[in-house]
Amino acid sequence: MTKQSIEMDQAAAVLKLLGDKTRLTIMRILADQDCCVCEFVAIFEASQPAISQHIRKLKDAGLVKESRRGQWIFYSLNRQYEHFEFVQLLLDALPSQEEKLLDLEKQGKRISCE
Repeated sequence: MTKQSIEMDQAAAVLKLLGDKTRLTIMRILADQDCCVCEFVAIFEASQPAISQHIRKLKDAGLVKESRRGQWIFYSLNRQYEHFEFVQLLLDALPSQEEKLLDLEKQGKRISCE
């Protein structure tokens, strides 16, 4: 992996975006698994429009990308993002959110949109 530098303004913009706990948690979950909005709605017990707004901000910044699977849209980290190495360093420093996905599976909501 080559060391990449990031300008202060760009780093501040990424950190501001990830300064929201919900968006930061979404990013950490996506570091391990692609998810759709309905799964995030269940994980955060939030409304679909609220989760969609968080996803939209991450997507507009280029941190997240989407792919269509049937009628559903799944989100994943955009590993081609210009400063992905910086984002990855941050995500690697955070605890795994795997238990949230496991709880979702136990509730039978993990596959609710497939």
